[in-house]
Amino acid sequence: PLENWLEDKSLDMPFCLCWANENWSRRWDGMDQEILIGQDHSPQDDLAFIAEVAPYLRDSRYIRIDGKPLLLVYRPSLLPAAADTARRWRTWCRENGIGEIFLAYTQSFESVSPDRYGFDAAVEFPPNNSAPPNITHTVMPLHENFVATVYDWSVFLRRSENYPSRKYKLFRTVCPGWDNTARRKRGGTVFINNTPVLYRKWLDNAIRDTLAHVKEPSERLVFVNAWNEWAEGAHLEPD
Repeated sequence: PLENWLEDKSLDMPFCLCWANENWSRRWDGMDQEILIGQDHSPQDDLAFIAEVAPYLRDSRYIRIDGKPLLLVYRPSLLPAAADTARRWRTWCRENGIGEIFLAYTQSFESVSPDRYGFDAAVEFPPNNSAPPNITHTVMPLHENFVATVYDWSVFLRRSENYPSRKYKLFRTVCPGWDNTARRKRGGTVFINNTPVLYRKWLDNAIRDTLAHVKEPSERLVFVNAWNEWAEGAHLEPD
């Protein structure tokens, strides 16, 4: 799909890439179970990766921040030396005509300053790493064979009404819903109390917060998790 997008210039929607740099396993949630395809990380792998994505970074439709192509990494903590990786990528891009790049990581498993990894910014990644209230006990009766944890989605809207101040460059993210029982079966995670109306309010709050506190126009981005993650119940695309 990415190659098709790159080749079809009639597709005028801006885009950027996020590298899911974790093992591909049968568990599907970032935890290693039976590994299908492992990720190897070395200086040579760093250079091979940036060379592979370079055609996308050069594309005129690619999203840029202050003129710099935006590249996201899902879990930089899995890199043996993320700051070294970032330096290799930046050097390679300078030497190969791309120029400066803008690196951000998703806060899927942690919420540390991007400086730790030599990155420029972080991106919220709800519902991951968000500590919502567990309300499984309130949604009884459940089928005896249903084993999952149920959380209250509406807490995200309430939190967005008074966002904490940013300590570093941080992009807001909204999430229309979540239910990964299709992948996890017994032991999945389900969010309830989400509606299109409440989603719109959360998105409005994220946009207002961004406009109020982010001065650089090219940094005024709000992310959505996700467009079409059907197997995890996170989809904005109409069904």
